[in-house]
Amino acid sequence: QVQLVESGGGLVQPGGSLKLSCAASGSIRSFYAMGWYRQVPGKQRDFVASISEDRYTNYGDSVQGRFVISRDNAKNTVYLQMNSLRPEDTAIYYCTAYSTGGNYWGQGTQVTVSS
Repeated sequence: QVQLVESGGGLVQPGGSLKLSCAASGSIRSFYAMGWYRQVPGKQRDFVASISEDRYTNYGDSVQGRFVISRDNAKNTVYLQMNSLRPEDTAIYYCTAYSTGGNYWGQGTQVTVSS
């Protein structure tokens, strides 16, 4: 069973950037895709971005053009570069690994966008 550990969250001013990392305990090539979701307390978990094993990417409408997902198979790590951050991007960001048996999830990292 894979363990996913997110890092890189924090406090940033509006318009700023952050880069999140998700380190997997095993090979991410064993999953057909990796992704990021985010959740505000009391609300549903929303899709942010995903990247397939052949590097096809997909983004949620609210982050399209601002966020970039990437992967480094050699390091078993997935990244989320977040630019032009807005207060409404404030949330807990979760890394996920897509498998045929269901998704694996990390513990989340808090991102707060505020002046």
